[in-house]
Amino acid sequence: MKAWWVHEPAPLVDGAPGRGPLVFGQRADPEPGPHEIRVRVSCCGVCRTDLHLAEGDLPVHRPDTIPGHEVVGIVDRLGDGASRFALGARVGIPWLRHTCGVCRFCRRGAENLCIDPRFTGWDADGGFAERAVIDEDFAYALPDEFGDEEAAPLLCAGIIGYRAWHRAELPRRGRLGIYGYGASAHLAAQVALHEGAQVHVLTRSPDARRLALDLGAASAGDAYDAPPVPLDAAILFAPVGDLVPVALRALDRGGTLAIAGIHLTDIPPLHYETELFEERQVRSVTANTRRDGEEFLALAKRIPIRPVVTRYPFTAVADALADVAFDRLTGAAVVDCRG
Repeated sequence: MKAWWVHEPAPLVDGAPGRGPLVFGQRADPEPGPHEIRVRVSCCGVCRTDLHLAEGDLPVHRPDTIPGHEVVGIVDRLGDGASRFALGARVGIPWLRHTCGVCRFCRRGAENLCIDPRFTGWDADGGFAERAVIDEDFAYALPDEFGDEEAAPLLCAGIIGYRAWHRAELPRRGRLGIYGYGASAHLAAQVALHEGAQVHVLTRSPDARRLALDLGAASAGDAYDAPPVPLDAAILFAPVGDLVPVALRALDRGGTLAIAGIHLTDIPPLHYETELFEERQVRSVTANTRRDGEEFLALAKRIPIRPVVTRYPFTAVADALADVAFDRLTGAAVVDCRG
């Protein structure tokens, strides 16, 4: 099968095609193991985590791994004992692909904190390929309301944004600040708006600010601007540690800042009186549970969520990753993997 993989992590160089960390070539078709399904990939979303893995911000777990963990496709082979999905079923392969099920976190329903997890595109090959495999218990059935390309970003950007929204503990009809407005943020904002929140977007991209207003945000300013009103909660999607004190200063008393990314640059020293006092708090977001995914996909269907996607051919995976790296797109990038 044709596939893209990370041979040696390295920073992307803008305007230098063929010199980045991604390699394109032929790989053997994967075979499903017991209770696994094999998926003929139709498309795969491009997540900022793929960029962190390609550039080495996250440690290598497995050499020459195929990235991509927002995978949509059709089941074309069943492993021994697999029975949850029929051949021909449309499914999604997400970021979380294994938890131990027996550690203290799994036993209490917090499998996102499992001490022995595995992740698609990091610990096992992902969806920048013509085929991929997944344990059937970690795949998702996808709502018919979304086409393949619209469904792809729901599988990580959407689910993580949903968990971040929960972690921010926004009061009902409260004021939510969103810092950064890419794939995950524009989906989380739609969830918050559906639940009656007033949303204020802070991002450096003029195109993203226009999209935020088009989708119903009350205001949209630069990432370092103060929002027009004190915030009850905020979510930081941009992987920029310098924005943590900025967001904390924007919070009203008792407000919560949820940091949604898997990677964040260093946070500068915080000033207790102006940035943490009056019961302001900071919370991280770590992966997700399968329950998060099921809840979000059901909610996305009811709203319905409107994913904004930019489409790329399979030969342009490196270009899509570069556009994410250099903030050249609005919404989500999705690659057609059908060759």
